[in-house]
Amino acid sequence: MSRYSNNLDVSNSIDVTSPAAVNREVGQIYARLYPGASAGAIDRAFGDIDLLYRGAYPGYRACDTPYHDIQHILDVTLAMARLIDGYERMEGGWKRFGAPFFGLGIVTALFHDIGYLRESSDTEHRNGAEMTLTHVSRGSRFLRSYLPLIGMGEMAAAAASLIHFTGFEISVAEIPMPSLRYRLLGMLLGSADIIAQMADRCYLEKCRDRLYPEFVAGGIAVKRLPDGSESVLFASGHDLVTKTPSFFESALRRLDQDLGSSYHYGGRHFGGENPYVEEIHRNIRFAEALERHSEESELKRVPPSTLVPLEQPSQQSLSLPAAPSLSRAA
Repeated sequence: MSRYSNNLDVSNSIDVTSPAAVNREVGQIYARLYPGASAGAIDRAFGDIDLLYRGAYPGYRACDTPYHDIQHILDVTLAMARLIDGYERMEGGWKRFGAPFFGLGIVTALFHDIGYLRESSDTEHRNGAEMTLTHVSRGSRFLRSYLPLIGMGEMAAAAASLIHFTGFEISVAEIPMPSLRYRLLGMLLGSADIIAQMADRCYLEKCRDRLYPEFVAGGIAVKRLPDGSESVLFASGHDLVTKTPSFFESALRRLDQDLGSSYHYGGRHFGGENPYVEEIHRNIRFAEALERHSEESELKRVPPSTLVPLEQPSQQSLSLPAAPSLSRAA
C-alpha cells in the first residue's frame, strides 16, 4: 500500500485534522447504509466537537493535550464508521444496527476523550493530561447530559456506558449494557480507538514527543508501590517507543479476547485487506528495529499541529448553549 501524508487517514484520502472532511465521509457512509435517514444529530455533534476542541464553546478551554487531540478524535470516529459499515455489510435483517445505533456509535466516538478538556472555571489542573486516570468517567458524565441536547436522550445512559469500552476504569466484561447489540457496538468503539491511533503514520513520533509528556502529567509514567516507593514504567519518550511492541501484544489480546476481534470488520468495509492492521504491523516492525539498533534519529516525521494558541476569543460573545459540565456534580 502506498504511504500516506501525515494529516491523512490510512486510505490516504481523508484529512483527519478536518472535522468537515471526516463529517462528510462519515455522512456518505451513513447515507449509503440508511438512505433517507436524518443525519442531523451526527452533523450537530461534529460541529460541537469542532467548537469544543478549538475552545470556542462556552464553558470550556481549548484542547491542550497534543496526543489526545482533534486528529485522534476524528481518526477514531472515521474508523468507527468504517467498522460499523463492515458489520452492516456482513450482517442482514434483525442483526443489523440500523441508523440510530450508527448515530450513537459516531457521537460516542467523537466525544470519547472529551474528559481531557478542562472547563473554563478549572483552577486545579494545569493541563488536561492531569485527568488521564479519570477522563473516561468525566466523558461518561458529559455524554449523559449532552445526548438530550441533540435529540438522542433515550440513548444517553447507553452512551455513558459505551465510552468505557475505550478505557480501563472498568473491565470490558463488567461494563453494564442494556443488550448484546449495545455491547457489540461498544466492542467496535474500543477497537476503533486502538486501531486508529496505532495505525497513524506518526504514531511512534507521537508516542515519544506527545504521549510520554501526557503520561508524566497524568501520573502514568511512574507507578507508586504499596510500600510508598515508586517504579518507573517509562523513563523517557524513547523508552515508551521501544516498549511499543510489548504494548501491542497486550493491545492485540484486548482486541481479540475482550473486544471480540471486531476490528476485522474493517476489511469488509475496504473490500479486502484491512489497512489499519497493515499499518499497525508496519509501525511495530519499525519500533522493533529501533529497539534493536537504538536509531531514534530515524523517527523524523512531523505530526500535524492541531492545538490552538492559548489566547482565545472571548467566549461570552458566542450565542451558543452551554455544554454540559464535566464536574462530578453534573
